[in-house]
This record gives sequence, C-alpha cells and structure tokens, in this order.
Amino acid sequence: MVGPLARLIALLPLVLCAAAGAAAPASSAWTVDATCRDGQPHGNYELRNGDGALRVAGAFHYGKRTGSFIFWNDSGARLAHIPYDEGVRNGTLATWYDRKGGAEPPRRFESAWRRGARDGLTRTWYGDGHHRSETEYARGRFVSSTGWSDAGARLTERGARELADRDAATADALYAELEALVQNHLPSCD
Repeated sequence: MVGPLARLIALLPLVLCAAAGAAAPASSAWTVDATCRDGQPHGNYELRNGDGALRVAGAFHYGKRTGSFIFWNDSGARLAHIPYDEGVRNGTLATWYDRKGGAEPPRRFESAWRRGARDGLTRTWYGDGHHRSETEYARGRFVSSTGWSDAGARLTERGARELADRDAATADALYAELEALVQNHLPSCD
C-alpha cells in the first residue's frame, strides 16, 4: 500500500496510543494549539508532530469543523484539503499523492461535496498525473463515470463504474483517517 493512506495508517498506532493515554516516544508526541469556548473547541486549530512540523490547520466553531482543514506530510508537502460547514464536508475536497521533496506532488482526488455527500464532479488521477476517472454524483448517488487504464485506454462503462467505486472507497478511507487524526487530538476543553 502506498500514498497518504498508507502513511496515515502507519501513524495510527501513535494516534491510538495518544488517545489511550499511553506514553509515546518524544519524537512522536503531538502538540495541539487551539482554544475553547463554552467547553468546546472554538477558533483556530493547529496540530504539530513531535518535530514541530505543522501537520493540520483548520478551525472550529463551537465544536464543529468550519472552513478548510489542510493536512501536510512529514516533509511539508500538502496531502489534503477538506472544507467543512457546520461540521460536515462541504465544498471541493482535494488530495495529493504523498511525495517527499520540495516539488508539489500530483493530485490524486478532487471531489465536489454538498452537505456531507458527493454532489457534482469527482476527478481522480494516476500517480504520474494522467486522468484516472471523472464521475458525476447527485446528492451522494452515482450518476455516470468515465475511466481510463493506467496505460491511458478508455474503460468500458462497467469498468469505469468499478473504478469510480474503488476510488470513492479509497478516498473515503483517507478522509476518515484524516478526520480521526483531528478527532484524536482535540484541545482539552474541561
């Protein structure tokens, strides 16, 4: 398994360790910079790794995610942009392949969401940057899809649908991992 999902799965033991209150090595400690209001996260939110590198930036409004949450990998390359409105995904979500180095990594997923469901065009790319699929959704339901093989050949309608379903499942798993990273590192609002 490669890419941002594999990297985040590798971090999962650290997240679970921190959530359980167990001691983690100093280099894997997370630092949360956030404020609270009325016992809930409210205002700017930043999560840094043990080396002080910014890994997540976003904001809360009375405990609900609002606006853009941006995620970076260890080397500072952007992994994902997830916009929220009243705590649900809303806007254009985007992810990039996890690459080391200074160059901007290629896009992986870009998907229009409205009120917590895919609604509009979702596009995916292969790691080398060429198109993988273009899929239309309406209120979370599949409408149509066009897909291409890694060699660039156009897929059949069935093949495109299967690819779109796999890509949606992969993207959803990645979004869940990223959201869990934030959820497991909320400020103490007692």
